[in-house]
Amino acid sequence: MSSGTNPTSPTSTTSVAAPSGSGAWASAYTKANAALAKLTNSEKVGIVTGIGWEKGPCVGNVAAVSSIGFPSLCLQDSPLGVRYATGVTAFPAGIQAGATWDISLMNQRGVALGAESKALGVNVQLGPVAGPLGKSPEAGRNWEGFGSDPYLSGIAMQQTINGMQSSGVQACAKHYIGNEQEVGRTTMSSNIDDRTLHELYLWPFADSIAANVASIMCSYNKLNETYSCENSAGINLVKKELGFQGYVVSDWAAQHTTTGSANAGMDMAMPGDNMGDGNFLWGQDLLNAISSGTVAQSRLDDMVRRILASWYLVGQDTGYPTVGFSSWNGNGGPNVQGTHKTVARDIARDGIVLLKNANNALPLNKPKSLAIIGQDSIVNPSGANACTDRGCDTGTLAMGWGSGTAQFPYLVAPYDAISTQAATDGTKIVTSNTDSTSAGASAASAAATAIVFINADSGEGYITVEGNAGDRNNLDPWHSGNQLVAAVAAVNKATIVVIHSVGPLILESILAQPNVVAVVWAGIPGQESGNGLVDVLYGSTSPSGKLPYTIAKAATDYASEPVSGDDSYSEGLYIDYRHFDHADITPRYEFGFGLSYTNFTYSALKLPTPPSSGPLSFSSLYDAAGTVTATIANSGSVTGAETAQLYIGLPSSAPASPPKQLRGFDKLSLTAGESGTAEFALRMKDLAYWNVASQQWEIPSGSFSVWVGASSRDLRLTGTLTVT
Repeated sequence: MSSGTNPTSPTSTTSVAAPSGSGAWASAYTKANAALAKLTNSEKVGIVTGIGWEKGPCVGNVAAVSSIGFPSLCLQDSPLGVRYATGVTAFPAGIQAGATWDISLMNQRGVALGAESKALGVNVQLGPVAGPLGKSPEAGRNWEGFGSDPYLSGIAMQQTINGMQSSGVQACAKHYIGNEQEVGRTTMSSNIDDRTLHELYLWPFADSIAANVASIMCSYNKLNETYSCENSAGINLVKKELGFQGYVVSDWAAQHTTTGSANAGMDMAMPGDNMGDGNFLWGQDLLNAISSGTVAQSRLDDMVRRILASWYLVGQDTGYPTVGFSSWNGNGGPNVQGTHKTVARDIARDGIVLLKNANNALPLNKPKSLAIIGQDSIVNPSGANACTDRGCDTGTLAMGWGSGTAQFPYLVAPYDAISTQAATDGTKIVTSNTDSTSAGASAASAAATAIVFINADSGEGYITVEGNAGDRNNLDPWHSGNQLVAAVAAVNKATIVVIHSVGPLILESILAQPNVVAVVWAGIPGQESGNGLVDVLYGSTSPSGKLPYTIAKAATDYASEPVSGDDSYSEGLYIDYRHFDHADITPRYEFGFGLSYTNFTYSALKLPTPPSSGPLSFSSLYDAAGTVTATIANSGSVTGAETAQLYIGLPSSAPASPPKQLRGFDKLSLTAGESGTAEFALRMKDLAYWNVASQQWEIPSGSFSVWVGASSRDLRLTGTLTVT
């Protein structure tokens, strides 16, 4: 597709002027301006410059200013729990929350994350993750985000941010922008055309700003040949175009120059030095730049004002706890978990996607004997936290590796939870807790039903695991998982496969086994892994997860994979299901797919009177554009939850676009025979495309296709919205 002009190539060295403080930020800016007036330039520079790697209790710390009651801000990983603390919940990863399609659970997860951060004195929790969005299924950190669709990601970002900040912690939307792979991330350029940038990668960050996110982290990579943290055009997309009133913080050591980063609009340098070398690009060098006039005084004041306003926005100026742990000396802090294991279990359970269930093989009903096979069924024999930053794939996979991790307070493995249920049922358990095909076959042949556990791991690029340097080398199960399944299925006619994976796998080998009667996609479930799984396997809860990405029949069916060197983003708008639809490729399991133990029928599609065509002001993007409704009925025999999904196709007057795009979802829990109304509240931007020439969002005229269904390909209801 033609990209037209590209406004994300830097054209100016001057950042947008500071906002005056509007909406929810108004009183915070009033307080920030009053405090700013009391500060010396040295104090201001101390607020914007990290004190150095491992120089404070948190992964990031800035200088305190006692005259205004400003503490040494604590910035701490991760998006799924407070990293390095020991008394915290190890929540399901972002991708598991995305797979629930449940905005209430997304919000509750955010509330719980924020509460634990606040209790430990963390001011800024480094999450949630909107980038990587997940254009390449192998990309190492996709599991930290919510899924490969900008609408799903954006709603999940909003709910998580609202939850976190309601608990008092500042959220940090990351990694901005184009950090879609680990290989070469600190040197490569993501060269993204303007329309693709707006409609895919910027979209969930825009939703984050609409949720008043306190901070945004600029990423390691270059955007259109200029490093993200000194790309004035890229930073102005959030500050000027989208009206972001918080601050932009660097990823750790993603800053490259003193004046370039300052004048582009970066507001906080982390960790201050280059990961412990004592070399500070800001600090005294920024003071010197202010004195010499190469960075304006107004720019420094803008940085500080934004940081102070974010602190005031969430009420951290009154009664906020001091830091109660250390990242470095073994002081893991107090137990702050409260009752959060409940929401952790709920998400572990409701993020499970049932992919196959032949002849109602599931749920299990007191089987006489059960074989539990595979190392993924047990906790790492050396302990759940044995590998630093989870940098190994030993035992059951419940989070990926890297900075986006936390310490498990405990980990309930599948074997643990199934054994408890089996004891109640009087089921004989046979085990093979390695990935040996011969041992697995031996165990499987001694039981009526076999459950075989396989996985695939990935993470951040500073750790290499089994030859995978962050990104996955391929889309196959690890540890010869296909062979293990084949060995088990060869001797057991009731073989159930449970998969813990960071992202899509090619399942053709497994599905070709006639004795594989069920496939359970259990995701990246966190500390309550086994408990959530048992809820589904035994039917106390019907599975209700839906895929937040596409599972293909072949790796080559995807539009994108990690590259060496720069990435031209030649696939444009066509990633994940947008690509499969556009190229007319049949996936194995499509985006939004997931089975249940019950059935749902769809009826009574009702469409609103649409808005008029034409350009939209940025202030109107989130205005209401009408509500689509449909009736969903549980026509089966057990209680279940269904996520109805709304897809929109733009009219022919719009430039070339994906055939359909997710623009709403609603999850309804219904008892057998019960009906409910799915509601999809459209926003103006949901009907618009980015007009590169006019640099505006625009609603095109003509006939919009409307679909409501159970997945991106199981479309039950169709309609047309005519826009004039």
